[in-house]
Amino acid sequence: MHGYYKSTGRRELLALTAALAASAVAAPVASAAPSPPFVPGVPPASPAGVVRSLERAAHPLRSTDPGASTEDLRALDAMVGGAEVVGLGEATHGSHEFFAMKHRIFQYLVEQRGFTTFALEMSWSAGLRIDEYLQGGPGDPRRIARETLAGSPWEREEFVRLIGWMRNYNTRHPDRRVHFMGDDLGAPKLGDHIFERVLSSVGTARPETLPRLTELYAGLRPFDDIFTHLRKPLPERKENAAQAKEALDLVAGPHEAGGEDYAWTVQHARNIAQTFAFATVDLADPASVTAAEGLRDQAMADNVLWWQRQTGHRMLLSAHNGHVGYLSTHPNMYPRTQGTVLRDCLGRNYAAIGFTFAGGSFLTKDASLGGDWKPITVPAARPGMHEHTLDRVGYRDFYVDLRAAPAEARTWLNRPRPVYDAGSTFTPDPLPTLAIGQAYDVLVHLNRVRAADKL
Repeated sequence: MHGYYKSTGRRELLALTAALAASAVAAPVASAAPSPPFVPGVPPASPAGVVRSLERAAHPLRSTDPGASTEDLRALDAMVGGAEVVGLGEATHGSHEFFAMKHRIFQYLVEQRGFTTFALEMSWSAGLRIDEYLQGGPGDPRRIARETLAGSPWEREEFVRLIGWMRNYNTRHPDRRVHFMGDDLGAPKLGDHIFERVLSSVGTARPETLPRLTELYAGLRPFDDIFTHLRKPLPERKENAAQAKEALDLVAGPHEAGGEDYAWTVQHARNIAQTFAFATVDLADPASVTAAEGLRDQAMADNVLWWQRQTGHRMLLSAHNGHVGYLSTHPNMYPRTQGTVLRDCLGRNYAAIGFTFAGGSFLTKDASLGGDWKPITVPAARPGMHEHTLDRVGYRDFYVDLRAAPAEARTWLNRPRPVYDAGSTFTPDPLPTLAIGQAYDVLVHLNRVRAADKL
């Protein structure tokens, strides 16, 4: 499970996906990609040969600290090229080095490549609140993090530092501001202020539609807890989704009448409709769960595409590896990832960067997704895992352009092998498998990680 949704921030977009882990998704997990066909007379690549091949293509990473020199990121700059959206993954939702590296890369892309939006796998409404602060709104980084990221794996000192840096950057560069967006659905707490934004805007731009819109939204708000909502009978939830869709159609109408700013109103209404559509999931039906997760990844991609086209910003998209990449370690649940949708829509204007690590500690929850995030430690990657071979490369930490790697390395990485991969929960046995070479454009490998810093 990759996502995580919580109140105004997020909580494993479906802890309902956890409920399903025990029931609906008891189906066996297939390999993330088919193995390359056997070619008679061509011996398989040896690990030693793969290591030598990777060493020729790898670039050493000197630090994950945002304050470090950026000389070692110059090759990554070339790998990103002209991409308008760069997906930057994380193999776990709770590792200091992944979070710090995201800050470091975003800072570099802002200062050297003109990027202006940091997008995170969190609710649209929470992202708006963070962005209001970045543009001069009240509060401080710690308070904003507690309000918007409470209970999520990102409620950590690393994200407080990122938010603080972005606010300070805007103070120093008022003519080239950076922004924050949440690309996900609004569950479990959609936020009543989103309804108010839509109603207020419609009341000004299209007052004739306000009575019906108010009537439609009255039966939907407040939406504070998806778990309470999911206890409602499925027919009632489907009716709610139909109301949210009717409201979106009403708001969208001839939106040109409201001017360019009205496009944001339509997008807010769209997020409300996306959230209620997702909430029609039937946890007892594996097909319904898969469809809901597909809807979610499609919605996240649509939100990123909308933001990029509306603003013209170059964006860093932060999410789990399985959402920014082209393959998931759980293909039965995530058959078409957000990264795949973005690649299909943007082509070379999208680049996916994945993370691997060979051992260490990170934060996770128990299988029920209850309680707090707690550290768990895993041993050094064992033979047979992708990370075991990657960790034999002569650099402690490094990155490599998988598209340009030597053939021997590509052949090795294109075969599914066990990997360390943790969302809100982690199951060490059996480990999931992934064909890393097919999952990402660029790979960052770290020797060790530690749990992110508690706020």
